[in-house]
Amino acid sequence: MPAYARPTDLGDALALRAAGYRVLAGGTDLYPAAGARLAGDILDITALADLDGLDLREGLRIGAATRWTTIAEASLPPALIALQQAARMVGGRQIQNAGTIGGNLCNASPAADGIPPLLVLDAEVELASTTHTRRVSLLDYIKAPRRVDLHPNELLTAIHIPVPALQGKSAFAKLGARRHLVISIAMVAIRLVTVVDRITEAHVAIGACSATPQRLPLVEAALHGATLTDAASRIRSDHLAALSPIDDIRATAEYRRTAAFELLRMALAEGWG
Repeated sequence: MPAYARPTDLGDALALRAAGYRVLAGGTDLYPAAGARLAGDILDITALADLDGLDLREGLRIGAATRWTTIAEASLPPALIALQQAARMVGGRQIQNAGTIGGNLCNASPAADGIPPLLVLDAEVELASTTHTRRVSLLDYIKAPRRVDLHPNELLTAIHIPVPALQGKSAFAKLGARRHLVISIAMVAIRLVTVVDRITEAHVAIGACSATPQRLPLVEAALHGATLTDAASRIRSDHLAALSPIDDIRATAEYRRTAAFELLRMALAEGWG
């Protein structure tokens, strides 16, 4: 008969994970994928205090079981605005109250709202087992749609934002059939660092337009040195050539590419103009 465990000690949780238990956090991805019955032994991580909350003492540490509502309502630097905006668009209020940032990263959907804002923050994920703890950049952690660099005995315990990435201001925009309770057609996250009115650092990521969300170095290079008022005019459609959108029931590939371009220009114009 399947077992259920809700430990309060991280060491106990890692031992259960090594024994093959499936991880349950908010359940907003796990339950819909389970069908009529949730199979296997279940490790509920919601009682682990080490995995919940935000700590700004050395950069920013976000516990993997931190819920979207907590992130959305926290007092954070302007560099985190994009992540907070995304947190307010993940499903509806009930999903935001239950869903966790770690679950979003482990599910690794190409349209995961949390990934582009974390990419522009140079985020790293903390992965722990009974024998080791390691950190991996988020860019390397996301391998393919719903495939990540997470070993069977490991638990995603935290997301780390380095001190330099807390500089500047960010913005997030997504396009869907409606604002909430919808899978994104395209989304964009931007973080800009400026001196007076000139961009000294640009960090741009696009989601739902490739197999995995990705940074756009050509766009970042085009924005470097621009003023805030002319930033949107610096972007050309060929700067987004690295994207590889698909045709599906929500949109055609060409529509996605055009939408990503327009979202990017709108975010630049509205967020800083």
